[in-house]
Amino acid sequence: MSKTVIGVFESRQQAEKAVSEMRNSGFDTNEISVVAKGRQQGNDNGETMNMDTVADGTTTGGILGGLAGLAVGAGALAIPGLGPIVAAGPIAGMLSGAATGGIAGGLLDWGIPEERGRYYEEEVKRGKILAAVRTHEQKVQKAADIMRQNGARDVETH
Repeated sequence: MSKTVIGVFESRQQAEKAVSEMRNSGFDTNEISVVAKGRQQGNDNGETMNMDTVADGTTTGGILGGLAGLAVGAGALAIPGLGPIVAAGPIAGMLSGAATGGIAGGLLDWGIPEERGRYYEEEVKRGKILAAVRTHEQKVQKAADIMRQNGARDVETH
């Protein structure tokens, strides 16, 4: 049975390091997802990601630069009330199909309660980076440990 481990990172570097460690620990790219606030051209606020970079599949400057392999499922989305976001991994497809439900709506399919999904959506709005790992029960604790060791907060398993 699959479960979801979800956490919030303050910085792009923390998220990149955690994803790299997960990949080196045997997690597959189809298990790891990342969501972050994007920025529109000319609106640089540091930790957010350039939508053009992600949409083009290039890896210069954005979070995906350090998230080797996740760029395959990467996408830039505009979600009403949230604005531009970038998503990599399996969650990208879920969010594009549930754009009107926002991040919270997309997380429902992974067993994240709506209230917690709204919380995580707000964190992304504030510029934080959301990481989620959908994996087998046997690997859940490992994913949570790696997230916490790399600075994730609000790490939960559902």
